Amino acid sequence: MGVRLLVLVVLSVALMVVDARFALLKPVRSQMSLVLMQTYWITDLPQRLFQGVASQFGSRTELVAENEKLKTENLLLQGRMQKLAALTEQNVRLRELLNSSALVNEKVEVAELIGMDPNPFTHRIIINKGERDGVVLGQPVLDARGLMGQVVELMPYTSRVLLLTDTTHSIPVQVNRNGLRAIASGTGNPERLELRHVADTADIKEGDLLVSSGLGQRFPAGYPVATVKEVIHDSGQPFAIVRAVPTAALNRSRYLLLVFSDNRTAEERANDAAQAQEAEDQKNGIVPTLPATVPKPATPAPAPVPAAAPAAVAPVATPVKPAASAAHPVKPAATKLPATTTPAVKPPAAAPTTTMRQREE
Repeated sequence: MGVRLLVLVVLSVALMVVDARFALLKPVRSQMSLVLMQTYWITDLPQRLFQGVASQFGSRTELVAENEKLKTENLLLQGRMQKLAALTEQNVRLRELLNSSALVNEKVEVAELIGMDPNPFTHRIIINKGERDGVVLGQPVLDARGLMGQVVELMPYTSRVLLLTDTTHSIPVQVNRNGLRAIASGTGNPERLELRHVADTADIKEGDLLVSSGLGQRFPAGYPVATVKEVIHDSGQPFAIVRAVPTAALNRSRYLLLVFSDNRTAEERANDAAQAQEAEDQKNGIVPTLPATVPKPATPAPAPVPAAAPAAVAPVATPVKPAASAAHPVKPAATKLPATTTPAVKPPAAAPTTTMRQREE
């Protein structure tokens, strides 16, 4: 019995070392996740049954009141969405005019938390979306309140998510009030983050909202991350101690959102925005007035080529005039020739010119 136990212990240690240093067991772990998926579903079955029974026996008055409340909230959200859609399209056009490729729209997909890592020193959770659902490594995960973490391990139907509060996780943030940039790191406490290397004279105070800055191209910009809870200034230290509380409910959220980045180029987003605006204008009956307001410039006609260019007359007439003046006096009638008429060169005038050139030689 003791020999078997020793063999199993040695085998377990060997498997852990191989799994930690090599990727040989990754396919085995992926296949085992298929079996564990059924285990997660069975262990979660009692809670699902309890929720189903509780919903069936809920009072009619509570359901009616909740329905009215949801209708009111839905109406308010629809009104906000109408304004948000217009602002989003305007933001897209302005960013394209500035030749900016920043993301302003992301595609999201709902996922459900189905497990947690039992290690108290590691903050990881398991969701029911995997590689076959289009999930990729490093994909951001958030809940209804803010960012939660990123995907660090993929399996066919499940994924592991590293939370913001893990000691190995850091995220670039900025203060929403003034744009001050910093790095928020996990502390191992699910209710606290710390800002590293913040200058003691930095403009940051309690209650400031920290949002993702988008640096590093991992997390999209503008999502809430944490709220500053405490700022400690020490005159003898170059950096202040800043503690913050995550805005996401890391220990309570069950339904999460996977953020898919927009892989379109800037030109494609501009074309899509222009087509959407054109379709909206046609739907509202707005006739485009671009041809009337911005006339097309006329193509300049090519300059006519004169039959006899004056520049060709000058070299011929210039050497003749001195010869003519040396041999014969110029008549007044010869000076009244039009500029476009080439005067005839007389043979006697050409002969003296040749004689004078020979004499000069």
